[in-house]
Amino acid sequence: MAGTNRVFAAQLVGMAVFGPDGESIGKLRDVVAGLRADRLPPRVLGVVVELATRRRIFVPMLRVTSIEPGAVTLSTGSVNLRHFHQRPNEIRVISELLDAQVVIEATETRAVVEDVAMEPTRTRDWVLSRVAVRERVGRFGRRGPVRVIRWEDARGPGSVDLSTEPQGAQQLITVYEGMRAADVAVALRELPTKRRYEVADALDDERLADVIEELPDDDQKDLLGHLDDERAADILEAMNPDDAADLLAELSELDKNRLLELMEPEESEPVKRLLEYSSDTAGGLMTPEPVVLTHDATIAEALARVRNPDLTPALASMVFVTRPPTATPTGRYLGCVHLQRLLREPPFDLVAGALDAELPKLSPTASLSEVTRHFATYNLVCAPVVDEGEHLLGAVTVDDVLDHLLPEGWRENGLWEATTDA
Repeated sequence: MAGTNRVFAAQLVGMAVFGPDGESIGKLRDVVAGLRADRLPPRVLGVVVELATRRRIFVPMLRVTSIEPGAVTLSTGSVNLRHFHQRPNEIRVISELLDAQVVIEATETRAVVEDVAMEPTRTRDWVLSRVAVRERVGRFGRRGPVRVIRWEDARGPGSVDLSTEPQGAQQLITVYEGMRAADVAVALRELPTKRRYEVADALDDERLADVIEELPDDDQKDLLGHLDDERAADILEAMNPDDAADLLAELSELDKNRLLELMEPEESEPVKRLLEYSSDTAGGLMTPEPVVLTHDATIAEALARVRNPDLTPALASMVFVTRPPTATPTGRYLGCVHLQRLLREPPFDLVAGALDAELPKLSPTASLSEVTRHFATYNLVCAPVVDEGEHLLGAVTVDDVLDHLLPEGWRENGLWEATTDA
C-alpha cells in the first residue's frame, strides 16, 4: 500500500475517498476495528465512508490502496451500498475510543485517549498499533502532556469498559467541529446510547440545538428527555422557533407546558403562537423571525441585515416591509423586496422604492398543497404569511416545505434509501 506507514485516525475524518480513476466516492467518517480478548493490537477491518446522499457504508481495509495526506484511494470504484451496521466485537475508533479512559501499564496512572494510530503489517493487514494519551496528574486530575505509547502498554479500553465507564467527549467534539450540523446528526444517531448522551452533554447549547434540528422526531425527543428540564428549555430557546414548536408538539401536554414555562417569555411567545396552527399549514411551517424593515429603511440597511451569517440562504433571499412594529405580528404589511432587486438598487435609496407589493401572500391556514403550489407558481424560496388584518406573521421557506414533502423516514434512512424504497 502506498502512502504513509502510520496514520492517526482522527486526522482521517472528513478526508475525501476516491476510486482508482479519481472518481469521488465520499468522505471518510470512521475506522472499524475488531476487539480482541488478549492485549495484542486489534486488526483494522475497514472504514466507514459517507456518500453524497449522507448514507454511510462499510469499505473493507483490503479495498484501500493508499492513504495520502489529502485523500484515501480505493482499489475499485464499485462499493457495496448497504448501510453500515456495527457488529458485536467491533469498535469504531473515532466514535468510541476517543476520550476513553485507560491505565498506562508502566506507571499505573490514568489517562484519556486523544487519538489512535494504525499501521500496516507485513501481511497487508492494518492494526491499531499506538495510542496517543493524555495523563491526568495531581490531586485534581490536571491535564498532562500527550504521550504516544504502544497499544499493549495501555490497559483498556474493552467493550465492557466502554459500556460502563463515563467516557467524556471532548476529542470527539473536536473531530465534529468542521462538520455541518446535519452530518453531526447522522454521526450522533449511530453512536451507542451512552456515548450519544455524553456528546450531547458536552456540546454547547447553540451547537446542540443545531444538531437536534437535524435529527428525526424520535431522536429529538430522546435527547431532549435525557437533558434536565433547565437545559432542555435552554436548547429550545436556541432552536429556531418553528423547529422548537414542532418538537414540543410531539411531547405530552404536561411536558410541553412545563418546558414552555421554563423558557424566557420573549423566547416562548413566538413558539406558543406557532403551536396554535397545524404543522401542515403555512402557520405551522413558518418561522416568525424573517427579515423585517420599515418603509423608510435604506437599501444599504436591508443588505446589511441579509448579510447576517445566522440567516439561512432562503430567509436571506427576501426582506419584508411593514409599518411599525417590525416584530411579528407586525404592523400593516406593505410588500417585500427580493435580494436580487436589492443588489441592483443604489444603496442609499429607500426600500419603499423597490417594493414588490403584488406578490400574493399566504394565509396562515393555507394547506401544505396550497403552499407547495404557491412556491412553484411564483418560483420562490421564501414567502410571506399574512393574517386577515394584513399583519405579517412570519415567512415559510422552501426547506420547511421540503421537510414535509420528502418520504417519511428520510432522515433516518438517508434520502437515497427513502426515495428508492418508495
